[in-house]
This record gives sequence, C-alpha cells and structure tokens, in this order.
Amino acid sequence: MGWLALQKRLFVFGLGYSCRHFLREHAVSFSEIGGTVRTDMGNASVANGPLALFRFDGTQADAEIAAQVLRTDLLLVSVPPGMDGDPVLSHFANTIADSAARVIYLSSVGVYADHDGAWIDESATVVRDDTRRGMRARAEAAWQEVCGERLRILRLAGIYGPGRNAFVNLASGRAHQIVKPGQVFNRIHVDDIARAIAAAADCPHAGIWNVCDDEPAPPQDVVTYAAGLMNVSPPPEQDFAAADLSPMARSFYASNNRISNARLKHDLGVSLQYPDYRSGLDALWNANEGRSFT
Repeated sequence: MGWLALQKRLFVFGLGYSCRHFLREHAVSFSEIGGTVRTDMGNASVANGPLALFRFDGTQADAEIAAQVLRTDLLLVSVPPGMDGDPVLSHFANTIADSAARVIYLSSVGVYADHDGAWIDESATVVRDDTRRGMRARAEAAWQEVCGERLRILRLAGIYGPGRNAFVNLASGRAHQIVKPGQVFNRIHVDDIARAIAAAADCPHAGIWNVCDDEPAPPQDVVTYAAGLMNVSPPPEQDFAAADLSPMARSFYASNNRISNARLKHDLGVSLQYPDYRSGLDALWNANEGRSFT
C-alpha cells in the first residue's frame, strides 16, 4: 500500500493550473485538502468534499495558514520566487521547518544553464545569476535548506493541457512560429504532471526529478502540427533575431537543452501517458479541444 493510500492531509501553496489538475485526479487520496489563492476566495470543492481556501498573495497571509501547515502530511508548493526570494519561505520558513510534512516543490527545467542542445539530466549545471532562472535555482536551494530529507523537487518542462495548448493559441491569434536554428524545448502534459506529483508523494526519500516528455522539439513544429489537426494555416515563421518578443518571452530561448526524464521513470516509476507533443495534442483534439474554433 502506498503512502498516499493512507488518506493523508494535503495543503497547497498556490492553487494554480497544475495543482488544481492534480486535485481533480487525486483528491480522493486525501482526508483533508486546503490551499492558498491570491484573491478569489469563492467556494471550491474537490472529489471528496469542500476545499478549504486561504488567502496568500506573497505579501499578506491569512493567520490560519500556519496551523494548517503544522498539521498537514503533504505540502505541495507551486508559488514561484520573486526578486526578494521565495515568498512562501519568507512568511512560513520556521513553520515549515517545524512541520513533519513531506514537501513537493514544483520548480522548472528553466534552472539549467545553456548546454547548446546537449542531453542533460538532473546533475547538469544550473544558472547562478540574477535572472528569473537564477532566482528559481536559489529558491530550490532555500527549500532544501529548510526541508532537508523531506523535500522532493519536480522540475517541470513547458506545461500544456486542456485550455492551455497550441489550439487555443492558434484560435486566439497568440500562436507564433519563432525559428531559432537548433533550438528545442521539452514539454509536459498536465496529466503527466499529476502522475509525477503522486509518485513523488509516495517516494520515501528526497530527490530532484525532471518532469518532461521524451522528445524535445522545435517550438514551430508544435504549432504546425496543431494547425494541421485544425485544418488551418499556421502563422508565418519569424526569425528569432528579428522577432518582436518581450524580454520574458526572449528569456525562454536563453538556454537550449535536451532534458532527460530517465530518473522520473526509473526512480519514481512514472509511465508517461503522453511521451511527445503529438500524442498529447492528438488526445486533446480527440477530446474536442480546439474543434469549436475550426
């Protein structure tokens, strides 16, 4: 019997896209579930009953959160760091250190330095500068210092899934074909993120795992494939050097890596439902994602 099967208590810092999807898939594994939102304190529920919501916007926090953290069995964290460090640790580092909870921190494969398209794993060099990627790497280190052997870090690739995919981007006019020779990215379907979180929760030891698909691919290939399923013309290709991109968008191209998920499969036993972008997009299309736009 796995650890999650024992009906543990869960608290989530940052009920965003990936964490909400995890709850849709695995809420029945928990006896109690609570989590934080930034502003909207409306009613929420999950498969096994109400979801207790608490306000935390990185600056102000509900007073009840500390008690929730101390009594939870699993802490799932998806709040990103800022210029001043990790906001969750800024407010709750001592409380988290005093808790006995297993902790899963959702990080990013963006922490890795540029390896010029080479295959890399979790031992690869990470960024140590003052960029957004460097802030994430420092946040990982801070969580390791606070949690020690209770911490599991999942480094997520580019996330897609229902409502968040190339079909939506094409329909809204936000899809672009930015071409930078040799550039590839890994991706991950949100269903497979949910699988990885569940596996990390059951894992009895600390670790860092890349959560990504098997096939790093040029970004324009994804757009072209989705456009083909929709039977629409893809947007024209744009040269990266001349493209009008925001500083944040351009920063995604600062590193070019082929990221291995071997540890995810071997250590955590995760079998990807969508090992490449084609299988993921096919499933979304077959579930009528994007069809209303054609």
